[in-house]
Amino acid sequence: MENKMAAGLSLFAFALAVVMAIVLNACPANGDITCKDALLCVLPCEPFLASSGPPTPSFSCCAGVAKVAAQATTPAIRKSLCECLKTAATGIQIDPPKLEQLPQFCKVSLPVTLDPHINCSQ
Repeated sequence: MENKMAAGLSLFAFALAVVMAIVLNACPANGDITCKDALLCVLPCEPFLASSGPPTPSFSCCAGVAKVAAQATTPAIRKSLCECLKTAATGIQIDPPKLEQLPQFCKVSLPVTLDPHINCSQ
C-alpha cells in the first residue's frame, strides 16, 4: 500500500514538474508579451498571493514575475499588462501585503507599485 502511494506521489511530482516547465516555457523570451502570456507566467504565484498560501513565493512564481517585468519595456506594454493583471486579479482572493512583498521576495524591480486598485492609466 505504501509503495503504491509513494509511486503515485512520485508520478504526481513528475507531472507537476512537467506542467511547470511547460508554463515557464510558455512565457515569451523577448518581443511583445500578450495578456495570455503574462497570465501564464504569473500563474504559479496564485498560491503565494492567497492569504492562506505559503509564506514565500515559489521559484517558478519568481521566474514568471521576472519574465513579465523584463517584457514591460514601454509605457504602452506596461499599461496593457497592468490592465490585464488587474482584471485577472479580480477573480482570485489576493492578500495585498503579499502582493506588495512579491518584488522583494523575487528580487525583481518593477516600474509600478503592485496594488489591486492601481490606476493603470497613469
